[in-house]
Amino acid sequence: MDQRFVATVTRSTGSWYECRRDASSGAAGGCEEVFRARLRGKLRLGGSRATNPVVVGDRVECVYSEGDVWIEKVLPRKNYVIRRASNLSRESHIIAANVDQALVVATLAAPVTSQEFIDRFLVTCEAYSIPVTIVLNKTDLEVPTERFVEVYERAGYEVMQMSALTGQGVSELREFLTGKTTLISGNSGVGKSTLIKAIAPDLDVRIGEISSATGKGKHTTTFSQMYELGCGTYVIDTPGIKGFGLIDIEPAELARYFPDFVRVAPDCEYYNCTHTHEPNCAVIQAVEAGIIGEERYESYLKMLEEDGKHRS
Repeated sequence: MDQRFVATVTRSTGSWYECRRDASSGAAGGCEEVFRARLRGKLRLGGSRATNPVVVGDRVECVYSEGDVWIEKVLPRKNYVIRRASNLSRESHIIAANVDQALVVATLAAPVTSQEFIDRFLVTCEAYSIPVTIVLNKTDLEVPTERFVEVYERAGYEVMQMSALTGQGVSELREFLTGKTTLISGNSGVGKSTLIKAIAPDLDVRIGEISSATGKGKHTTTFSQMYELGCGTYVIDTPGIKGFGLIDIEPAELARYFPDFVRVAPDCEYYNCTHTHEPNCAVIQAVEAGIIGEERYESYLKMLEEDGKHRS
């Protein structure tokens, strides 16, 4: 007789999924607490535009039958982090689901993280109501950080300065993660996996190197994976992302996801101000006064431009 139960997806390879059975589901015959499962065909071929119908963090209904486990249904998600699958694609790729918070890891050297990438990630988290914090890693490289920190703290984000190499900020990050499910994302080579290893040395986490030819990170985390750190603490390590295309955000809505814009926008002369050319625009005035970082404003304009290309 088939047995049904609920589980959480902890690893996704695209062809199979590693899951952890919910304790409340009780025993399911010969199915272990942690197991591999595959998708039923109808779920794999669903009408979603997402390239991945099931993602790490999803709670799923499973059926155990004759020694095999099948995922039959994805339960409603409380949130998710999503990006455009590729630059010109209309499809989306969901990075993770059902998270309490997100960290975007950035570096100012070896490699350099573009602020546009950071801003795109922040906008997506704002759009899906996911608290997000910036981790500025590799501070041991002694690159000036004052301007970066100033821009993002003025925008309303916490910036945690860290070095997994020296241990700076590791205990603070460990405390920050406690009791929550946290998505950790960023470009290849910024040290996501190294940070996780510093927080939990006993975990089997692959750590890569920076390419001497390109100065960029090599992909070591091939698939998204959730790690349990104890005390109800989980972190989701994700493959390095080169770009972060926005999806399902209308141009007229974009400014709403810049908290620093939102604070001054009520003072714009026009209620439907696009903050691009209108007279007496409070956002443009704030940029000129140094209240809003010019880098943030440039990211906003590039996002609007990208959206126009996708709609043309």
